[in-house]
Amino acid sequence: MTLYFRKKLLLAKIEASYGIDATPTGAANTIRASEIQIRPMEGTDLERGHETPFLGASGTIPVDLHSVMTFKVELAASGAAGTAPAWGPLLRACGAAETIEAGTSVTYNPISSGYESATIWLNIDGTLYALVGARGNVDVVVNASAIPQLEFTFTGLWVKPSAQVMPVPDYSEFQKPRAGSKANTPVFSIDGAAHVLRSFKLAMGNDVQGRFLIGEEEIVIADRADMVEMQIKAVALATLDPFALARDQSAVPLVLTHGVTAGNIASFGIPRAQMQRPTGLTEAQGVTEWPLTLVPLPEAGNDQWTLTLT
Repeated sequence: MTLYFRKKLLLAKIEASYGIDATPTGAANTIRASEIQIRPMEGTDLERGHETPFLGASGTIPVDLHSVMTFKVELAASGAAGTAPAWGPLLRACGAAETIEAGTSVTYNPISSGYESATIWLNIDGTLYALVGARGNVDVVVNASAIPQLEFTFTGLWVKPSAQVMPVPDYSEFQKPRAGSKANTPVFSIDGAAHVLRSFKLAMGNDVQGRFLIGEEEIVIADRADMVEMQIKAVALATLDPFALARDQSAVPLVLTHGVTAGNIASFGIPRAQMQRPTGLTEAQGVTEWPLTLVPLPEAGNDQWTLTLT
């Protein structure tokens, strides 16, 4: 029987207890994703290293087994203000808190403890690849003339692949995205001044590690180093001087809003973004552009950035 790699279904659900399969369903937990890839059996092979009077291999023992999955999800709100998007569980499993104000907004911000975990199922034409206890990292990407994306990398405890009838998916909770453009992305500002943006990436920067011990196995978020990378149209230094900001270790507010109608607006707020040393210039169509890197800095803690859907 031929198995087709194109026939994929991705499901994800927050776990009630760490590492216990949450049993996601096609009706309630379908994820509309693209560029799905899986490394289904990562780990280490221990060489047994026998010394014998004859030549030949002595075999290996696999340990620290886990799986790694990457995929992209379109950045689009739920379509109704105050209703969490279907991709919300994925962001929660990347160390973000979800705060819902019914009928008004859904806000995500980083947390430093109490991390949730997810069960992620990938069915490829009748073969189920499952990650349990999964935690991950995400890059949020908003570029001109492109679909905004959430780019996820998840690591989960290993489960032996098994045969499973493909569940029936329900994609109805996913809204059609809008490409980054002047009309669809009405706000981009640095230190309160509007700028022309070509590309933007907020990297959550989670350090995701597997702990494989006697009596406990867990995927943990050991640390975080948020980073913003962007490319903007260069302006007069009197308007924005990234070199002086970097020299003075200055932190400035950064705001990006994508979407214009209620229920479809995603706003990024970074109250204190420290400018890093500009490392070069570039050009597009003969116009000078600045590749810039900024570091979101916490103030009270867990407040270095917010993603608010309204």
